[in-house]
Amino acid sequence: MAAPYRNRLRLGACLSLSGKYARFGGQARLALDIWRSTTDAVDLLIEDDGSDPERVDALLPRLSAECDLLLGPYSTLLMRRAGTIAAAMGRLIWNHGGSGDDVETAHPGHVVSVLTPASRYAEPFVRHLATQQDPRPLRIVQGKGSFARQVAGGAERLAHALGLRTVSSPTPEAWDLFCAGSFEDDVRAVTYARSLPMPPRSVCAVAAGVREFGEAVGDPVGVYGVGQWFPGGGDRVELSMAEDDFLTAYRERAGSLPDYPAVQAVAAAAIATHCARQAGSTARAELWSAATALETTTLFGAFKVDPRTGAQVGHQTAFIRWDAEGPAITEGP
Repeated sequence: MAAPYRNRLRLGACLSLSGKYARFGGQARLALDIWRSTTDAVDLLIEDDGSDPERVDALLPRLSAECDLLLGPYSTLLMRRAGTIAAAMGRLIWNHGGSGDDVETAHPGHVVSVLTPASRYAEPFVRHLATQQDPRPLRIVQGKGSFARQVAGGAERLAHALGLRTVSSPTPEAWDLFCAGSFEDDVRAVTYARSLPMPPRSVCAVAAGVREFGEAVGDPVGVYGVGQWFPGGGDRVELSMAEDDFLTAYRERAGSLPDYPAVQAVAAAAIATHCARQAGSTARAELWSAATALETTTLFGAFKVDPRTGAQVGHQTAFIRWDAEGPAITEGP
């Protein structure tokens, strides 16, 4: 059970500092350390979950006993397990790492998410296509796993709602392409599609939302990407660090810019501590009430949750387009 409220809060997190998610867990740890350095009212306790659901099982109850606030792990797989554990313990957990629709809505009252749900990932690209004067058939390539299935399903539903026709294979007429899979799946799909005699007119991939995509495909110019966050979004920050301040501090420590998992973790930590102070409590019900009443912006973007489910409804995925100088936030071509 959460400890009585105190001015100096203890924030605990399971992060993957080893295993297959270590790159993102390491970024989240560094980001949280930078954020903590801006306040003298928070102590951090971070445990390595090893990218292993069974270690989450063991670590989260221990963190719960020692900490006032709990941050979830990175990845839909691990966060799915963490949400179940938090609900069983009667705790609230702040989800910065799992965008699966089922993860965000599985335990109302126990999970608050900062991430755009997977089913809404493709919205910027599909809405962009719908504004074109000569809309073309849209082919949606889906990878393995529940995340890809939810992203692709959301893209298809929105396309139909906006009057766009979807197809299951390349066509002899002009067509558009959206890919939702693993990084490697998306790179293969984009590379193949662009090599066809009739390549797609517009291409968008989840993988194109990260900088490594440019090296992987060789010539990314013109490709669109979607992701949870990308530098330069330009939202006005109402809560905690400004984007420029955070990026400067991160680059000084790491020698490079962060990926979205770092920014997601900072947003969740800032919102969690803000809600605890607003409520004057770290009890689950009071935190839930404060979170569902909150509408604000952080360096990650907008925050507003559905008070019935805890799913994120305010945050929008970043929409970028690659040009000769690299990827950048865009509103269209």
